[in-house]
Amino acid sequence: MKIKNANQLAASIILISIFLTACSTVSYEEIYPILADGKYDSEFPYKGASDELIEISSTVHRINSSVFYKTYTFDENANLTLDSLKYINLKSVAISEGYADQSNSGTGTIIYFNEGKVGILTCAHIVEFPDTIISYFPDAEGTFTKFIQVVFIKERQSIYAAGFPEGSQFELLVLDKKSDIAIIGKDYLALTDLKFQVFKYPMGKAKELDWGSFVYIFGYPINYQMVTKAIVSNPQRDESGSFLVDAVVNNGMSGGLVLAIRDGVPNFEMVGMIQWVPEEEENILVPKPLKNNERYNPIVPYQGDEYVKRFSSIRYGIARVISAEKISSVIRENSLSLNKKKYYLDRFMN
Repeated sequence: MKIKNANQLAASIILISIFLTACSTVSYEEIYPILADGKYDSEFPYKGASDELIEISSTVHRINSSVFYKTYTFDENANLTLDSLKYINLKSVAISEGYADQSNSGTGTIIYFNEGKVGILTCAHIVEFPDTIISYFPDAEGTFTKFIQVVFIKERQSIYAAGFPEGSQFELLVLDKKSDIAIIGKDYLALTDLKFQVFKYPMGKAKELDWGSFVYIFGYPINYQMVTKAIVSNPQRDESGSFLVDAVVNNGMSGGLVLAIRDGVPNFEMVGMIQWVPEEEENILVPKPLKNNERYNPIVPYQGDEYVKRFSSIRYGIARVISAEKISSVIRENSLSLNKKKYYLDRFMN
């Protein structure tokens, strides 16, 4: 079609402009139909979230916890049982004494900072160790007997958070082993010039998540701070609202912050924290280590002592999340003791 004059040209431009505007509106609504429905988003954010994610990352810290045990080893012929421990002096019966230690690392989020007091949310299994561990002798068939081989007695424990002044040992404020939730704290009252970024976004509701809801996850896999993304599966898998995510997470992500977005950036909400990833352990016989990091010759047949070494294999692509509702419930149940220590966490009690 030929345009004969200026009026026809102007009319054509107006029609094209109207057509493109209509198409643009329709396309936007078709691509983002749920951004204003009050539900958690199920798609990758349509706008940049880097500024908010940088701010949130400053509230997430690596948690290290170590425990030190005094060990007592006994002769098999002593026939020492659990009941007899009540009536003996371990030191007088043991054939040897020693020390052992264990350590855990994970992730925590600062949820409170006021007047020098810092409160960090994390998983209980990162910071909790048993007071006593007992190892038993096996019989000829490999089944454990009732006779004690080694007793481990906890002497001291240390909890530290990376990014805080050196020597800053935290104390346990809340420990709920059943829910696997803990809050650790430290009072820096003498250092009034310290400033720590606190997680400022609201507590969400994991029970409102749907299949395919989009989430961000912060944590310290293998001691590196990272943020990753995932989608939700099996929401409301129990009465507490726990759920699964398809994130590829490694050791150190326990306690990692899980964030959902309601009606677009920057409407982040805490909907939970990473609890665990599936892991399988295998016990494998290995040769005695050689000195100076030397290696065995694979051609020469091995003859010598064998030792048991434990290997762990992570099943990537699935992780369990403790729900925001369960976290709120534990905080509410411990609110009196927290308030006595001047940790006021009312905004996390939905």
